[in-house]
Formats: sequence, C-alpha cells, structure tokens
Amino acid sequence: MNRQQNGNHLHGMNEGQLELVPMELMDTDLDGSYQGDELDNSINSNPAQKLSAKSLSPIVSDHALNVLNELREANLLCDAQISVGEQSFNVHRAIMCSCSSYFRAQFTGFNSRSGAGSDESRIVHIPGISASIMNSVIQYAYLRKTNISDDNVHELLICADYVGMVGLVKQCKDYLSRTLSPENCVSIMGFARFRFLEDLYLKARNYTLRYFTDVAARNTDILDMNVKDFYSIISDDELNTREEDYVWKLCVKWIDRDPENRKQHVAHLMTGVRLGLMTPKCFMEEVKEHPYVIQCEAAKPLIVDTFKFMYDLDFLNPQAEELTTPPLAMPRLPHEVIFAIGGWSGGTSKGCIETYDTRADRWVNINAEDPAGPRAYHGTAVLGFKIFSIGGYDGVEYFNTCRVFDAVKKRWNEIAPMHCRRCYVSVAELNGMIYAIGGYDGHNRLNTVERYNPKTNQWSIIPPMNMQRSDASACTLHGRIYATGGFNGQECLDSAEFYDPMTNVWTRIPNMNHRRSGVSCVAFRDQLYVIGGFNGTSRLSTGERFDPETQSWHFIRQMNHSRSNFGLEIIDDMIFAIGGFNGVSTISHTECYVAETDEWMEATDMNIVRSALSANNVAGLPNKRDYIHKERDRLMEERRQRLMATAMAREDVGSTNRSHSLIADHNDDLDGDESANEEDVADVDGEELQLQQQVAALPLPLPLPLPLAAAASAGPAAGVAAIPSAAIAAAAAAAAAAAAAVDASSAAAAAALPAPHINRQLEDRALDNNNNNNNNRRFRVQLRNQRYGSHHEIRRRS
Repeated sequence: MNRQQNGNHLHGMNEGQLELVPMELMDTDLDGSYQGDELDNSINSNPAQKLSAKSLSPIVSDHALNVLNELREANLLCDAQISVGEQSFNVHRAIMCSCSSYFRAQFTGFNSRSGAGSDESRIVHIPGISASIMNSVIQYAYLRKTNISDDNVHELLICADYVGMVGLVKQCKDYLSRTLSPENCVSIMGFARFRFLEDLYLKARNYTLRYFTDVAARNTDILDMNVKDFYSIISDDELNTREEDYVWKLCVKWIDRDPENRKQHVAHLMTGVRLGLMTPKCFMEEVKEHPYVIQCEAAKPLIVDTFKFMYDLDFLNPQAEELTTPPLAMPRLPHEVIFAIGGWSGGTSKGCIETYDTRADRWVNINAEDPAGPRAYHGTAVLGFKIFSIGGYDGVEYFNTCRVFDAVKKRWNEIAPMHCRRCYVSVAELNGMIYAIGGYDGHNRLNTVERYNPKTNQWSIIPPMNMQRSDASACTLHGRIYATGGFNGQECLDSAEFYDPMTNVWTRIPNMNHRRSGVSCVAFRDQLYVIGGFNGTSRLSTGERFDPETQSWHFIRQMNHSRSNFGLEIIDDMIFAIGGFNGVSTISHTECYVAETDEWMEATDMNIVRSALSANNVAGLPNKRDYIHKERDRLMEERRQRLMATAMAREDVGSTNRSHSLIADHNDDLDGDESANEEDVADVDGEELQLQQQVAALPLPLPLPLPLAAAASAGPAAGVAAIPSAAIAAAAAAAAAAAAAVDASSAAAAAALPAPHINRQLEDRALDNNNNNNNNRRFRVQLRNQRYGSHHEIRRRS
C-alpha cells in the first residue's frame, strides 16, 4: 500500500478488531476476510483446526454477511453514508470499519467542529472514484468478495489501496498474478511499480524473464520501456533464452522504436547481451555489420573483445595461462533443471543424484541420496518442486514402497505404498495424480494400473491395460496417458495404448515401426516421441513420433548412441537422452534432439555411468543455484582442459596403431605400383598444404556451452585435435592481425574487419561441421608425417 499517498494513515490508527462473536471460535485474516468454513460448532468439535495467538481474529459467517448486506440494500439500520460524485451509498459504520483503516479513521476520529460520532462525521466524501468501483468496494466490505475483471481490476486496486482495504488489495493482486500472460506482463510490471506493489512487481518481472522469447515476439510494451528498465531485463542472469540472438534482435527493435534518441545507447545495450554466446552468423551479419554498431565508437572495443573470445587460438595452447570466462560469454542461469536419480551401475543399484545445467552444459553431483537406500528400474513424476519415486529394485527386493524428494528442502519422505510391487514400472502424471503402470512384481509381468492422490496419500486401482507391459514407458499428451512398448514375458512389444480418465478406458493405437523394450517416450510439440530400447536382438538408436491427428508413426533421426533403459526429458525445447545400456556396458552419454533440424547433438556426459535411472525436469526452483554449476567463471578453462586431454588421449592411443599402419604402408610402397604411390604422396601433400592455409584463415571451433555450441555447429573435439601446432601458430597470427585491424580508430577499418570474403569463410567454418571427417583424415596423415616423415622420406630411409 502507498502509505504516503493515503490520508487515512495520517490519523496514526492501527486496524482494530470488531468482536461480533467470541474470538476463541474465530479464524480470519487481519481485515476480517473469511479464511475457513462456517463455524456452526465450537472449536473443540474440530480437533484438526488449530488456533494461535496470531490467527485469532473475528469472522462473520456467510449467512450473517448475507443478512447484513440485505439490510444495507434495504437501507435498514444504516448509520453512515459514502458519497462519490453525485451518488451516495448507505452503509453500516461497524461493517466498513471492520475491513478499512480509512473508514475507521473517518467514522471514529474526533473532530473539534463536529465532534466524534456526530451526524456530519457520518458522511464521507471520496473524490475521483467512480460509483461502480465504490459499489464493488462496499460489496467486498459486506461479503468479503466482489466481482473482479480485466476491466475494473486496476481501478479497483487503486481504490482499495486508498481506503486501506488490505484484503481487497490482495484479491486484486492475486487476480493480476493469475492472469499474467506474454501480452500483459510488462504493463502489469509497470503498474505494480507505480503503485509500490513490490510482490506483484516481482511476479510480473519474473514472468517476463521466464517467458522472454514469447514476450519479445508478442508484446510491444517492452519496446516502450526506458533504457534503464529495458537494460535491466536483457542483462539479467535469469533471462530465459536459449539463444542470445533473440536478445540482440530485441535490442535492435527497441532502438528502431525511436532511433534518433535511442541509438546512442547501442554500446550500453551490447554489454547486456552475451555477445560471445551468439551464433557466429548472427554476430557477423547482424551485430558487427549493423549500422548502429558501425556508427558507434564505443562499440568497437566490444567487437574486438568478442572476436578475441570467439577466435582466440590460445584456447588450445597447453602452456597458456588459465582462462577465465569473460562477462560477454558468461552463461545465464537456467530456469529448468534435469534431475537424474538412481539407476544401475557396476552390477549394483545406485542412489546418486546428478542435476544438469543446460546453460553451462554441466552435470552437478548432489549430496542428497535417499537414506532409505538406492533403487533402479523405478519410475518418477514431478508435482511442483517434489519428485515422486515409485517402485523399483535394489538388486534384492522388488519395491511397492514410494518416496518423495522435496527439491527445496532437500529432504526425502515416505508416502503410501502401492498395492503391488512394481519393478520396470512406467510412471506418468495427469491432473495432479500419479499413475503407476504395469511393471514386474518378481513373478509376473503386470497389466494392472494404480493411481496416487497426493491430497489423500492414497493409491487406488483403475482399469488394467489391454496388455502386460514391463520395461515400457509412459507419458501424458492431450489429457491422455500413453503407454508404449515393453516386454510381456515372452517378447518385446511394438504395441501402444492410451488411457482416457474421462472414459476410464484403455484404447489401442497403431503399432510402432519397431519392437521396443527398455524404451523411453515423451510428449513433445503435440506428438508422442518414442526413442531407443531393445528389440529382442540389439539396442536401438532409432526413434519415431506418433501424430494423434493422423494416427500414424514417423521416423526421426537416429541417436548417436544406441541405448535402452535410459532417461528421457525435455528442456529448452529439446529432448535429452541420458545414460542407459548400449548392449555391452552402461553409459553416461548425454545427447539432445533438436526438432527444427532433426538432429541429435552431443552434450556433456554424466559424471557416473548408469542405466535404469529416472530423469525429470523441475522448473522454477527458488533455490536452483544449489543445483547448477557453481564455478561459471571457469567454464572455458574446464572446456580447454577437457579438449586438450581428449586430444592427447587420442594421440597416445592412436600412436601404436599408426606404427603398425606405417609398417604396412611401407611394405605396400615396396610391393605396390609406383605410380599409384606417387599419386598418394601428391594427395597427402596437397591436403596438408590446404589444411594449413585454411587454419591460418579460419577460427577454431567455438568453445561454446550447449546448446550454443550446437547452434554454431563448430564441430566436436576431433576437429579441434586435428589442428597441428604449426597451423595453430599461423592461425594465431592471423587472428591477432584481424584483432589489431578492428582496434584501429577509424570506423571504416572496424567495419572492414574481416574482409567480406573472409567473413564468408569464417561463417562457413563456424556453421558447417560436414568437414569433420576430412579433418580427422588430415589429422591422421599429419600426425604420421610429423612422427615418421612423408612417403618420400620413408622410401629414402628404406
């Protein structure tokens, strides 16, 4: 409430209590808002109801409130009048005083002219308020509720704030919070700040940050913000965007709204954008070459710093000083976190928990194992900030027990057990209920299904599936639960079916293209995606999607790794496949599917190899910093060390094989056709020269965290390892020359760096990873030549 603007607070009076019934029977809020059911009996008749000194305040039953309102409408026993404009409302002073500090001050305050309680003091004039709004305020005073809509909520909140009606203010704020959308969140944020409603302001601001991409696309109010407020949004670490390109494009739209007055802020806005995490194509074409940037002298150092970061070849220098992630490449904080819980590894069940930070592309070990013990082949579901772990197996026992992990409190608790023991169970959530579907009880594969109600902490049996399914997978799509694949005790299944809670019936859908046990499925973009599994012969890397409208299955791109019994979850509008079993061993590999390009991209592996784990996405955690990567300033150094270690390991492992290959090549040279060998030599020498020239002109693969590394398509570590030290030195010189040119004082020099034809090469290298195979081949040839000499030298030595 704005206490500086409301005259009622000048009286220095606190809100009192109107004792209409004994306080020991009452439970209400400060202004008399009804908080519980009507009390027809004494408190002793309801042992579950607890009263404290803070909660004891008066309340009037619904019946009594209605009677008082009927008396007001009939103008019976009214003893005061409220006047707005030309209209007056007859009221009861006691009722108005019970919920408004303003009216309490007006009706009970002493006036030297008229005296307390005089006829003159019983008429209150309120300027600037419409009759309809005052009628709603009076209605709330009598009924503790009123009609709130988009048309009146702002004016009603202002009036309620003015008269000190705290309960009505809260109802208006709650209404605005419930109706937040990408179209109105910015205007609500501005309104809340103007009215000093801090809690509403924070909710609207957090909503804007959370749904930034939608807000930027559908809300024009954000373009009318002043530079300070706009910068506070785009620079916030909480800004939820998968690509920084969106942020820069919004900055350009904001400047375009009033270019003459706003283009002077371009350099300041650039410091709020993570320029180093942009895709190279966008940075080269839409940032460096933008007229606003070219015309701004203060933007030149930012362009230089970004170039140095993107194309700094010291990234691969093992003697280089420890790298610190610069602000222009510091990942923002994720809104969602994947929890990987439990699983099977090393011949035993595990209770470990890891969380995945998608912005930093890092897995984090969490010290919060279930004290009840580990479990694998279990199912999980998320409600709010709680992860429910259902059934499972620990190597000895098949569980019907269930546990819940509170991610805010970091605490495990027991909940009601299921009716059946269930290992290899499928779990899904629908309408706040948790479903345990099929599984294996240690003796039989099950088709039975149970439903858990968190409010009552009870499991109930619902109709069974049409088929027995263990090691299947389930998810929710369009208000239905789909169960896919599995094993019936005799064969792996290609069938699928769905449960409709409205009809309480399971219905078959067309069969999948492959049999899949140990499969995983998710609902994604209005379709059902079913991925991986075991077909009875081998582990699968294939995936397919089901379109409910056409009732048809369609293949998607295969994963990079075959796997069954793995975790599958959606985050940042991508599908992540986590861990599993590849037919030989458990794995820690993580990869993600991008629907726009129908491609799978590698992500950082888990710290622990495991299968039979569960993966869940928890969004909006208030303590998410406990679950994300802490040392974000060391991300670049960590990546550099990892790539260097990978390159060294490949070099060491491959040296022996290359030695044997060299002997074979040497024998081939002695016994084979001489002209063919000469052509091979020319091909090798030509490839080496071509590679050196390309590396001298082009940047290294960008050291970006996922998914930005994927967006840049800079190539895997193999491509990095493919560059010899001599080429690195040449490329470093080229990069230094380019940076020096950008650093020149003239705008023309800055705009000309690099030259247009060089731009094309830079973009092609950054955006096209199709040359990875060629790089690997060149790497093998060069490493052999460095250690053993070229074909010419081998012949001379022989």
